[in-house]
Amino acid sequence: MGAVLPIYFARVAAEGLPGNVATAYWGYTTAAGLAIIALISPVLGATADYLGAKKRFLAGFMLLGVTATGCLFFVTRGQWPLASTLFVVGNIGFAGANVFYDSLLPHIASEEEVDRVSTAGYALGYVGGGILLAINLAMIMVPNLFGLADSGLASRLSFISVAVWWFGFSIPLLRDVSEPPRRLEADEGVRVNPVRAGFRRLKETIGHIRSYRELLIFLLAFWLYTDGIGTIIKMASVYGTEIGIGETHLIGAFVLVQFLGIPFTFAFGALAARIGARNGIYIALTVYSLISVFAFFMTEAWHFWLLAIAVSMVQGGSQALSRSLYSILVPRGKSSEFFSFLSVFQKFAGIFGPFLIGGIAAATGSGRYGILTLVIFFVGGMALLSRVDIEAGRRAARAEDSELVPVSRGE
Repeated sequence: MGAVLPIYFARVAAEGLPGNVATAYWGYTTAAGLAIIALISPVLGATADYLGAKKRFLAGFMLLGVTATGCLFFVTRGQWPLASTLFVVGNIGFAGANVFYDSLLPHIASEEEVDRVSTAGYALGYVGGGILLAINLAMIMVPNLFGLADSGLASRLSFISVAVWWFGFSIPLLRDVSEPPRRLEADEGVRVNPVRAGFRRLKETIGHIRSYRELLIFLLAFWLYTDGIGTIIKMASVYGTEIGIGETHLIGAFVLVQFLGIPFTFAFGALAARIGARNGIYIALTVYSLISVFAFFMTEAWHFWLLAIAVSMVQGGSQALSRSLYSILVPRGKSSEFFSFLSVFQKFAGIFGPFLIGGIAAATGSGRYGILTLVIFFVGGMALLSRVDIEAGRRAARAEDSELVPVSRGE
């Protein structure tokens, strides 16, 4: 979706709009979906924890996203309002489902296993996403080979393929992974209005935020370095185009990252078992800093390919180890609520980096100096991460868990 839909929107759905207007509408559409899920996910996460319904919420958001994605097939020339609406809904479904998917991690893996399980999940995501992306790009680039009339129809069919793929690979999780046990706070009733209970939990968590000092520092570090990572991902093709890298090289490098990311993400899981998740993140952020410096000097297409290889080495590992380290710092009985906070910080990451690059590019006439400033995000993120007392954070999370009361499914 990230590779096909933006191009389809600009060239087909937004036909008749000036180029700058189409770009602006796409930006508004992207921001709208992220803003909505950032606003609603914390209370939904707290509500899911209260009900003991992580899988049900995951299934609901998954079905919402699958339906919206499949309906993109019906978007044709000039139908940008429909495309925008479906993309917003689909984005909400995807981001919402991911909150509850991530919240299952501390329930299915012990602290000793969590790094390996998290990195394996990201690596297998690269496998699935890479295979489907390769098939869809082949359909779009050589539609005749698949018996299709043109690339426009191939693009529309790719949306259906994503919906089917997403739904199909969600079935094993929903069928085979057990719903984590429901746990209530001592003063909570079993049959309280769930939305009201969700708001109450959220209010109490925010009111006691000082009790989660280590987790809060981690979130700030995560937000800072994820902003840098997200900026590299979002701005790579724009920056590459600015310095004259052709479209074939840009798309090819994007596919390369998908497939090379598989073994390197698995490798980060093994590395974390030896040196710890935090040290693994340090290594990834150091590589990202070097990528930013090298990108400043980039002039040739092969430079872009080298950067793509470097990104593939650390992209999955940095995200997976961030997730696994965070899972140790959250109370298991409130994992949906706390992973929704991670989602909020992730959604607001990738805002300041592009803004900074845009401002510097406007002032200097080149994006090179803006790319170089991303080093600040990575170094600053590492500095904050070094201040996290992981053991103290673990103790705070387990103390919170000890105060929650198990509830049987029949109650």
